[in-house]
Amino acid sequence: VITRPEMEIGRYHWMYRSSRPHRYHHVPALRGNVSPLGIQGCFECCIKCLGGVPYASLVATILCFSGVALFCGCGHVALTGTVSILEQHFSTTASDHALLSEVIQLMQYVIYGIASFFFLYGIILLAEGFYTTSAVKELHGEFKTTACGRCISGMFVFLTYVLGVAWLGVFGFSAVPVFMFYNIWSTCEVIKSLQINMTVPGDQICVDIRQYGIIPWNAVPGKACGPILENICNTNEFYMSYHLFIVACAGAGATVIALIHFLMILSSNWAYLKDASKMQAYQDIKAKEEQELQDIQSRSKEQLNSYT
Repeated sequence: VITRPEMEIGRYHWMYRSSRPHRYHHVPALRGNVSPLGIQGCFECCIKCLGGVPYASLVATILCFSGVALFCGCGHVALTGTVSILEQHFSTTASDHALLSEVIQLMQYVIYGIASFFFLYGIILLAEGFYTTSAVKELHGEFKTTACGRCISGMFVFLTYVLGVAWLGVFGFSAVPVFMFYNIWSTCEVIKSLQINMTVPGDQICVDIRQYGIIPWNAVPGKACGPILENICNTNEFYMSYHLFIVACAGAGATVIALIHFLMILSSNWAYLKDASKMQAYQDIKAKEEQELQDIQSRSKEQLNSYT
């Protein structure tokens, strides 16, 4: 009678056959940048890192930085040029435009705050985009999406929505000085055309800044007519301020587009985190059931071995 230990020994010799001479198998040469230990080379690591870049958030961040920089930089210089034009040509008395000067100075300080805030906020949103990509999960291992993380993503969605609505107002407000400067510039063009055609004297065509409400009605002179207005349009301050206000308005529009882009990205990330939390709960339950099934199978095997 063959006992069980003898059967196990026979099966071992049949499977591994230690009496057979050892054969060396040809190992193909390594190609590319893969090391002998299986470590990825520089090219594979770069491809994997580039796969973890949130390009949508990166484009939105660049667009947001560019728009805010254009709005803040050009708006600051254009406001300074506007005050200079008013003081030299439309309001020679300092007390008449004192309130306007204070408001413009306050707006310039607000511009400093806007630039600083959006520089920090754009970096935070870019970091949030990095840490919600699946490629980053593969690089840094598994992590659990907690309720706090989902609440933070939801808070970013709400805050970006509020900022987007606010920047719509800023975009509309930045179009007002563009409209005013365009009216002055178009009036100057009319004066030039009348002087060429010799139809109507240009002295009868004037621009009254007091009707826009930026300076009081008792400001002196308050308006400019004919050749004086034409000289104002030919100054470097008017030319620079007009075009800088246009660029600032375009920067505000670019910032609105960037915030809308961020809002879509954050909404997608929030939905991803919500689905990921449900998937994690399902995987935890599944892993627990598999572990229980393995325990049952192992106990069954032990009992069967004890019987045999």
